[in-house]
Amino acid sequence: MKDRQRTSTSTLNSPTCQSESRPGKSGSILRFIRTHTFSLFAVLLITGLASAAPLAPRSGASAGCALSSGPIHHVIYIQFDNVHFRRDNPNVPSDLEQMPHLLNFIEKGGTLLSSHHTPLISHTANDILTSLTGVYPDRHGVAVANAYGFFNLDGTDGFTSAFLYWNDTISDPPHSFNMLSANGKNAPAPWVPYTRAGCDVGAVGTANIELENLFPDVPTVFGANSPEAKEANNSPNKASADFIGIAIHCAQGGGVCSGTPTARPDLLPDEPGGYTGFQALYGHKYVVGKIAPHGLKDLNGNRISGFPGFDGILPAQSLAYVAAMQESGVPVTYAYIADAHDDHTTGTPFGPGEAGYVAQLQAYDQAFNTFFTRLANDGIDPSNTLFVITADEGDHFSGGAPSPANCDGVTVPCTYAQIGEIDVNMTGLLASEGITTPFDIHLDMAPSVYILGNPRRTDPRVRAFERASGKLTAKNPITGNTDNLTLFMADPVELKALHMITADKFRTPTFVLFGNPNYFFLTFGGTTLDSGFAWNHGGVAPEINTTFLGIVGPGVKADGVDAQLWSDHTDIRPTILMLLGLSDDYSHDGRALVEHFDPQVLPDELSEDVANFKKLANAYKQINAPVGNFGLNSLIVSTKALDSDDPSDGTYTFLEGEIAALTSVRNSLSREIIGLLEGAEFHGKTISGSDAQRLSGEAQQLLRQMQGLTH
Repeated sequence: MKDRQRTSTSTLNSPTCQSESRPGKSGSILRFIRTHTFSLFAVLLITGLASAAPLAPRSGASAGCALSSGPIHHVIYIQFDNVHFRRDNPNVPSDLEQMPHLLNFIEKGGTLLSSHHTPLISHTANDILTSLTGVYPDRHGVAVANAYGFFNLDGTDGFTSAFLYWNDTISDPPHSFNMLSANGKNAPAPWVPYTRAGCDVGAVGTANIELENLFPDVPTVFGANSPEAKEANNSPNKASADFIGIAIHCAQGGGVCSGTPTARPDLLPDEPGGYTGFQALYGHKYVVGKIAPHGLKDLNGNRISGFPGFDGILPAQSLAYVAAMQESGVPVTYAYIADAHDDHTTGTPFGPGEAGYVAQLQAYDQAFNTFFTRLANDGIDPSNTLFVITADEGDHFSGGAPSPANCDGVTVPCTYAQIGEIDVNMTGLLASEGITTPFDIHLDMAPSVYILGNPRRTDPRVRAFERASGKLTAKNPITGNTDNLTLFMADPVELKALHMITADKFRTPTFVLFGNPNYFFLTFGGTTLDSGFAWNHGGVAPEINTTFLGIVGPGVKADGVDAQLWSDHTDIRPTILMLLGLSDDYSHDGRALVEHFDPQVLPDELSEDVANFKKLANAYKQINAPVGNFGLNSLIVSTKALDSDDPSDGTYTFLEGEIAALTSVRNSLSREIIGLLEGAEFHGKTISGSDAQRLSGEAQQLLRQMQGLTH
């Protein structure tokens, strides 16, 4: 399985680069360096019977959790890697359709939004973190896959990983926090509102909210001379199973950490309002003793002896951790489940409808059936538990046609003669265009390009490089056709419009090339079919940037499938907090999806002006979301600018200036609108009809201006 891997820049076009992979991944050097993201379903599950009291927490659990004051007593958040509601082949039922126990749970008990979207870049860490925080990467810090290229400092590669624990700093100058807010501080952590409210928060494999790497995490958390640090040095595989991937952030007052010598301080140095006196348990070794004193078994009855690894944690395992946490009085849980697109034994990819793919989805579905049944027997069900289901992104299948042509996978298995992404050597392709400027890239279908020396964006070398990049082609080994490789390009002007510029200037590439979704860009080799990978993401394509969100629980209407309401990952956080009656110490980039709230849970002030709220919220998403109307049209304009052959660069200068000016207007307008939306969601404010009319009108005018530049 590939999805949790991340790569750094490629060490100046050398194939021997470092990997940003999460623990638990093995394979060839190419597999080791490939960067792929995964579709994660964020499933927020609140379960329990309305007529039943919430579970009595076991000794040491967060008995004072404020969630118990309302109908919601449990929150279960699950994100899948590369699981789709849409069909990848029109004849083959989709991933969710092949998991009927999960799909029926969502459709019959709540709402599934099928027009749900990713941020950019559309990669695993970025998408999960955007979902968890409710802000885009310019405010949480993980943008353009967090690939560093410190060529402007010393001419060598920098390296970091998108997957680092929340308070980790990156390994290269200027040693800024990996999770970086817009003001250059450690970004606010998603578990804080819960723990401040007296609720323990469990984490199973979810990006950056449990220890991600042995180093520097284990010595930092447990101490450089601790037994845990010695184990990390001497027995890394055992240490990964013991300490990585599982955590409980404990409530104020102690929660399950009370009286536990293995609890460690939960350090968040820049948390708004302060965060002192909190503790956490890190790792299977210390968490399982609290949630399953006699040992933890997966949902199939097999003993779990340690964290299975980010790329190998399946529903039967991940959901077993969740159930045990919930049963032990940990009322808020976040969990990740690996994808079903790859063979979990061999790591090779499946095509839609292949027998192994179908069998894995059947196993996934059975795990959910067992999970829901177990929770219901514990008194945890949609009457007292909030369930939210999403995928971090979709992905694009790269391969030939199936055989037989009419196969449906379920009754007639599909087979594939050709399957795989197409690798291309960007260095060689550019050299054939006369470009020999030293550069490096983040290896991807949407490579971030770093030109040596960090020249200004208007430098003639940069402009020549961009023009050549816009004209790249390759012969497709599957179809025999010559394909254009570049769909869009974005330099720092456009990256700012797409919320991809962070407070750390060294994370900003020269430009990003959003490529043809069948292709993967390297800096070595030739044009070859790579049968080790067949599901591509990171770029801009409907099947990649469109995913789904499911919500079930108290206060959520049973509306079935909504294919019309436009939402994206930033909307998940405010939706959850509004249903819970909690709030963050910062404003979000998303809005609460009140269209699917039961009217009685809306504040009186919002009930009176809900039409104004919806009007403003819909306009806001289209101007502010990276793959909304403004963002997608600005990408078209940016590509026209960077690809322009105008020798005077007049077209480039004009279009870049227009993007910058309209982005400035957009930012100002967005701040005003989100202030009104959050005032209505969390602060008892009303939205006047005149404000809604004025601001939505300004938003529509802004959209027309950007669209006009595309012609």
